[in-house]
Parts: sequence; C-alpha cells; structure tokens
Amino acid sequence: MAMDGPTSTPRKPYLVSTHASIAEIPAHDWNRLASPDTPFLRHEFLAAMETHGCVGEELGWIPLHLALRDEAQHLLAVAPCYIKTNSYGEFVFDWSWADAYHRHGLRYYPKLVIASPYTPATGPRLLTGATPARDQYASALLQGAARVAERLGISSLHCLFHAEEETRLLEGCGFMTRLGCQFHWHNQGYDSLDQMLGTFTSAKRKQVRRERRRVAEAGLRLRRIRGDEVNEEEWSIFHRLYCSTFDKRGGIPTLSLDFFRAIAEVMGDSLLLVLAYRGRHIVAAAFNLIGNSSLYGRHWGCNEDFHGLHFEACYYQGLEYCIEQGLDRFEPGAQGEHKISRGFLPTRTWSGHWVADPGFRTAIARFLEKDVRGMEEYLAAMQTHSPYRSH
Repeated sequence: MAMDGPTSTPRKPYLVSTHASIAEIPAHDWNRLASPDTPFLRHEFLAAMETHGCVGEELGWIPLHLALRDEAQHLLAVAPCYIKTNSYGEFVFDWSWADAYHRHGLRYYPKLVIASPYTPATGPRLLTGATPARDQYASALLQGAARVAERLGISSLHCLFHAEEETRLLEGCGFMTRLGCQFHWHNQGYDSLDQMLGTFTSAKRKQVRRERRRVAEAGLRLRRIRGDEVNEEEWSIFHRLYCSTFDKRGGIPTLSLDFFRAIAEVMGDSLLLVLAYRGRHIVAAAFNLIGNSSLYGRHWGCNEDFHGLHFEACYYQGLEYCIEQGLDRFEPGAQGEHKISRGFLPTRTWSGHWVADPGFRTAIARFLEKDVRGMEEYLAAMQTHSPYRSH
C-alpha cells in the first residue's frame, strides 16, 4: 500500500474542502450526488444527527465532511466523513489495531472514517451522482481525504461498507480492503411470502410457519406504517423500546427521539415502522429505512419476551413489504447467523483502510491477507446452511 496512490496530484486542479457541519453544503447539491437507494446518506438524515445530538465530540463522531469542486466551484463529489475518537458504532472492528498502537506507544485515535454513523448498511460512500467521470471524481476525493488525514496528523482513514464496485478505486488509491459478511435477502420475483417459503426445504418452511403461528397464538397483531404516518405517541413509544434494547445490553442509545421526529418530517416516505400490538398496547417495534430498491432493517425494541416476535417484526414483516412493493433487496442489519434459516444468505461486505505508519501498514496488510482467507471459508460454510432447495 504505497503512499504514492492517495497523495499523488490529481490530473485536474480539483479542490477538496472539509466541512464541520453538513449544513455548509446545500441539501439539494448533496442529495443530487447521493444514491437514491441509500436513505441513510441523505442530507436530511445526516443533518438530523448533527442537529439533535446523535453525533459530536462526546460520542466520538465529529463531522468533517468532504467535498470536491472544480476551478469554477461546481460541486462534483462529496463523502460523509467524521473524525473518530473511538470505534463505537462502526461495525468494522479494529479494536485490536488500536490496542497494538497503544502497546507500541502510538496513538490510533483520532482517525478519519467515511461512513454513515451507526449504520452498517452497504452502498456507495464516494458520492458523485451518475456521471461518466465518476472514477475520476471519486479518486480525486480519496486523494484529498488522505491529504487531510496527513495534514491533521491522523493515524488512518477508513471507508466502511462501501459498494463492491468502489473496491478497485480504493485499492488504486493505496487503501487496503477488508472482507466482511452480512446476511441479505434478494428478491427472485416472488408474488408472496408463501411463494418464497415454497422454495425452502420442508423443515425450514415448517420452522418459519411455526414461528409466525406462535406470534398469532400469543394474541399479537403486527402493523406496518410509513414514517410520515406515525404519530407523536407512536414515535415516543418506539423510542422507549429502542432505548430499552441498549439498556438490556449495556450500550448507549445514541439516536434521540427528536432525531426520529425530524427525519419523519422531512423524509417520512423513506421510513418504515413495524409495530406489534397486544390488544391496544404497542409491545414491540422495528425501524427500517426504505431505498428505491432496498429495505434496510435498523433498530428494534420489545418490552416483553414473546416467542418468535423478533423474527416476525424484524424479518418476516420486512420480507412481506419488499415482495409487496417489488423491492430487490433486504439488508436486516449486521451479523446474525440465525438469519440464514429465514431466507437471508451470506453476502460479502467491504471496507477500505489507509494507514499512515509504514510499519503498521505492513502489519495490518499481513493481518488482512489472512483475514480474507478465513472470511472466504466462513462465507462458503454459511452458504451450505441455505434454506432454499435450489442452493
């Protein structure tokens, strides 16, 4: 991973600027460059995080967004970027790298991360819009990002859950790539969830139907509702349930109620809330983001234990929604081998890593070389557990 890549001079005199708030970049200009399938990268989503206390110095996500312009100051590309003082909310685990730096008397933090905070969803991270010059603009943006990291004396620069087609660009600019695994669903033109289950093995099909039946037998009713139709009381109940999940696990619920209210107001048609009722009372909820061809499962909470309710609210309701709306893909979140038997298959994910220190660059490259072999073996092993008869 030579330094020549990310620090070489672009062929044209592009200017890369940094922005301590996304509000410094007009929403229309940012959204023009973002993919319509990644609502978690929309200007409104990221701005609401900043406005309502979901990112900042206390949480270790300090905004430093990147923008690429030409000599005439036309905005050509942007990237959501943050100075990180920890590795919380990234879902690409580099705690061991930070520990190694510490043991050698070096600082790993702060680092720079190109990502959507707390969102392990895949898609383009170098936002250029639909242009034939995409590769050129993205490369220039990466080169500028590396210069920013060097100027700030930052240990490293990371691009998380980027689209697979961006891998070549990152490697061409001196980044090391890391392979990961999530479990995604792909629509095969199903007419209904029952039709999809008909492609399962008999045992797996019976398992899903038994889980769904037990939810109904517990007297629970599920309701899907778009974000702009959720009322104030329902958002408040959802947020309490969301916080309870972190309370049980000892984590920090970083997304505030005001954040959810704000994005419901400005991008409510990109939000899907699944509510579970027992009688008239909401007992569980799952929050999803809707792209133009994908659904992204994000957050869940429940005030009691009900057999199978997590699978119903977080998976089966989302699958039904995707089939009804003709969406191509459902990403239900990070990790979770239990998703396989419910129709979600192992899928490659990617991250890119630029490391300033030559010694650690070599050591991390060796680690990633071994890590990719192990991950390929894991992906192959997980594929053998597919519930589909044709796999």
